[in-house]
Amino acid sequence: MPVEPSARVDGRGRRLVLVRHAKAVPKGRIEDFERPLSERGRENAPRAGRWLAGSGYTADLALCSPSRRTRQTWELMVPALGDPPPTVYDEQLYDAPPHRLVDVLSTRAGALGSALLVGHNSGIHELATSLCGSGPPELLQRLREGFPTSGVVVVDLADGWDALAPGRGTLSAFWAPPR
Repeated sequence: MPVEPSARVDGRGRRLVLVRHAKAVPKGRIEDFERPLSERGRENAPRAGRWLAGSGYTADLALCSPSRRTRQTWELMVPALGDPPPTVYDEQLYDAPPHRLVDVLSTRAGALGSALLVGHNSGIHELATSLCGSGPPELLQRLREGFPTSGVVVVDLADGWDALAPGRGTLSAFWAPPR
């Protein structure tokens, strides 16, 4: 089921694809920044890429935290994408709170119509729930309940990146791998 390439309204609207990194090995055995994906994470990250490609959502730019688990997640998603976007690894995205994610998007996405961000909880979940003021009630409820590892949330925004604000987005899609 292909979707519209972007959420543009008078050329201003934007589409934001948020991806929570895939399941990583437990904390404690290795420095947090260097934690790799677990076996389950290595299985689910490509599934997220296949879902994204199959549903027709694209991005003009991918922004990714430089941590090992986020890089690995994105690298495992890319082969499923027919025309993957250029990727920027930004240190500000590592374990970032929502306001920092918004700052990076505003700065890096510029006039682009869509961006994909691979990040960490709790910031990415808080950003998604904050932005999504409308959408299908069942998807909004699922999002309030959590943002699973390897999950993908698609948010359509009526205005530009500099207008990212609570309640201004529409939750268009929410995918998570089966448990």
